[in-house]
Amino acid sequence: MNLINLSETLPYHACVATIGFFDGVHVGHQFLIEKLRGYAQSMDLSSLLITFRDHPRKVMQSAYQPLLLSTCEEKIQRLSMTKVDDLLVLDFTPEMAKMTAWQFMKEVLKEKLYVKVLVIGYDHRFGHQRSEKFEDYVRYGRDLGIQVVRADAFSKNDIHVSSSMVRSCLIEGEIGIANQCLGYHYPLSGIVEQGFRIGSELGYPTANIRPSDGCKLVPKDGVYAVKVSIGNETTKWWGMLNIGRRPTMENGDNRTIEVHVIDYQGDLYGQQVTLEFVSRLRDEKKFRNKSELVSQLRMDEAMVRKISEK
Repeated sequence: MNLINLSETLPYHACVATIGFFDGVHVGHQFLIEKLRGYAQSMDLSSLLITFRDHPRKVMQSAYQPLLLSTCEEKIQRLSMTKVDDLLVLDFTPEMAKMTAWQFMKEVLKEKLYVKVLVIGYDHRFGHQRSEKFEDYVRYGRDLGIQVVRADAFSKNDIHVSSSMVRSCLIEGEIGIANQCLGYHYPLSGIVEQGFRIGSELGYPTANIRPSDGCKLVPKDGVYAVKVSIGNETTKWWGMLNIGRRPTMENGDNRTIEVHVIDYQGDLYGQQVTLEFVSRLRDEKKFRNKSELVSQLRMDEAMVRKISEK
């Protein structure tokens, strides 16, 4: 995949394109992208993905804080795995926000990107205030010489897949359903910071993680089985992850993300780690004493080890 921008000479003279924010690059997005590639191959044209660096709503509403399924870097990495020819990551500016769908199709898609076919997701809208409908895009395309086609909705196991649905699953702790809809284990990356070392006193040292992107969605409080990638290492470790307020330790309202990396012996402080959520084990709860907590941690470890054997 080639990363392109509007100021460079494009590597094609005509293309089939689709546009969207593609948060999470879930299986519904992947279905749309396969439709894009199919059209491009049948017409012997280049395939082009157009996405945005930041959520458009952040430009239109400065106070808006999205709960993202993927950072821009994660999204680019996922899109690069789709075998599409070219990717354009646009900066969504206030000027772009004011463009009507007609202006965007004419000034960007036709005149700068040489789009011949535009494949649109079943519910996708673009243009100022997103007021136009699919029929309007078809009419504009007819005038501009752009064929506009709409991809069908995508369902998996009778679940209507969308980024909003995946967010809802993660917020409710439904990791299994979220992962099915994503087509991979939901990731969360961050830097390991100094903690209170309480885990070490209990025999379960933990890495206290500060997410790299404050807009990345952190799933529901609870205990999870996760895979852990450390720095640039290729090895993935299994871990017990706790998200919450550590009620047994009377942590107050301070929400923490702490992982015990099973069988790992090295120093993690200051390192970049990536967590892949595999399964939710239980809710976070308050124990009467540390002895009860340690007993539960042993059971949690046994559950993670059992999951790792599958």
